[in-house]
Amino acid sequence: MTSRKENIFEDKIPTDKVGWRSPSNIALIKYWGKKSGQIPANASLSFTLKESVSETVIEYCPTEGKDFKVDFFLDGEPQPEFSKKIHAYFDSIKHSMPFIAQLDFKINSKNTFPHSAGIASSASGMSAIALCLCDIEKKYFDKDSSEEKFFQRASYFARLGSGSACRSVYGGIVQWGEIDGHRNTSNMFASEIGNEVDKLFEDFHDTILIVDSEQKKVSSTVGHSLMNDNIFASGRFIQADDNIKQLLQILKNGNLNDFIKIVESEALTLHSMMMTSNPYFLLMKPNTISIIEKIWEFRKETETPLCFTLDAGPNVHLLYPAKYASKVKKFIDTELIQFTINNMVINDMLGGGPERIIE
Repeated sequence: MTSRKENIFEDKIPTDKVGWRSPSNIALIKYWGKKSGQIPANASLSFTLKESVSETVIEYCPTEGKDFKVDFFLDGEPQPEFSKKIHAYFDSIKHSMPFIAQLDFKINSKNTFPHSAGIASSASGMSAIALCLCDIEKKYFDKDSSEEKFFQRASYFARLGSGSACRSVYGGIVQWGEIDGHRNTSNMFASEIGNEVDKLFEDFHDTILIVDSEQKKVSSTVGHSLMNDNIFASGRFIQADDNIKQLLQILKNGNLNDFIKIVESEALTLHSMMMTSNPYFLLMKPNTISIIEKIWEFRKETETPLCFTLDAGPNVHLLYPAKYASKVKKFIDTELIQFTINNMVINDMLGGGPERIIE
């Protein structure tokens, strides 16, 4: 008969719950291609969103068997396949968080945005889970650690679950990946840009036009792996390195024209990498192209600083300062709504980052 593992908790193993509300983010400088250990092939930079969040509560109790259990529920419905994925993720990090092996977990999660809506649910979902785990760790084993260390560690573990999730641990404008000539940048975790941003960017909006709500045919994991053999990959990584350095300067000086050029170029480059991989694939739809062309016409005619970006999918993110919101809304209603599925538009903006929802 196998004996129980030694209890690593100070007293009896607890029964409790912890919860975090964590946002998604939209990358401006795209992360596409990675090395082993979830290390990015190039640095990235993103806007943290405000309204598009995952709310996750983890209930935990002493494990009853030799192996810990994970049961995952989305909107109250059990998700067996995702339970397996989260169990594998927990198993991969339990050497760094030994308490995982002594607990069973029931995870309840819900999103404020529809699935496959062009918003990265893996970023918000995995960052919320990582924050919950770090909260358990801090409560029982690291009570005196600083807030900076807590979020840095949460970003580290979020990265291991989903690369872009490490950026969702922070609010505002966030960078991830080593950048030559810039101190305090790391491949291991993300960091906020902080006070080095022109006020022009502090109230940016992100309006998402849902062109297609179907699950994409090629996963991001597969897409990242195809960069390994893409003949244009090395040039892309050089481009990304140059673009992020330029964008960091633009965020300081507030040059909207240069901001637009880099953000749109990054979006189109991301999709060009998909179209030039082997096997090649195309995630944009005809209506995606129509929206982009309409945006270019509108900007030329009105000089409104509206630009687009794309995630690894067909849906279009419209980025613009808050003072142009009414003008952009009218443009969407009259020119762009026709290209969406069921008039589906999600209004969001730059947000302040995750929040604890259970003390």
